[in-house]
Amino acid sequence: MGKSNILRKVCNKLKIRKRFYLKKKKLKEVKEELGDYSKIITPKSRVELLETDEGDIILVNGSPAIMMVEGTPFPTLKGALGTEITSKYVVVDMGAVKFVAKGANIMAPGITDADPDIKEGDLVIIVDENHRKPLATGRSLISGPEMVERSEGKAVKTIHYIGDKIWNLTI
Repeated sequence: MGKSNILRKVCNKLKIRKRFYLKKKKLKEVKEELGDYSKIITPKSRVELLETDEGDIILVNGSPAIMMVEGTPFPTLKGALGTEITSKYVVVDMGAVKFVAKGANIMAPGITDADPDIKEGDLVIIVDENHRKPLATGRSLISGPEMVERSEGKAVKTIHYIGDKIWNLTI
């Protein structure tokens, strides 16, 4: 069995086309674009890029830590677990947790707090109100202040959640 066949089998239906180490120049660009979340990549990290059928994923020391969303790097849930979430966050009440963990979009009534700097179209991390642990990532459909004020409608379109192909990716 060839290396690519082993990778496909291990990756739980996430088809991997290519896997290679990032060059220093590209790594620097990714870190700059990550902003507050650039601490995911430490100076001694082994950083690889996986080209998959679901989009590109950046492995940091073998763990899927960053995903490329329309060319923009953003932490995966596993990447976000290892860092303090200080920006681009949306806090949901505990009643919403079970739905978010299954991939549901985030509805405004379930939001208790949000980063006031979030603009429509931003990538965000959804966390629970008790433990502030990441549950999902998504794209905001409205601004941060609107998320907290509104009492109806969708606020965030979910992109990645606990239990999906990226979460279950093992290398």
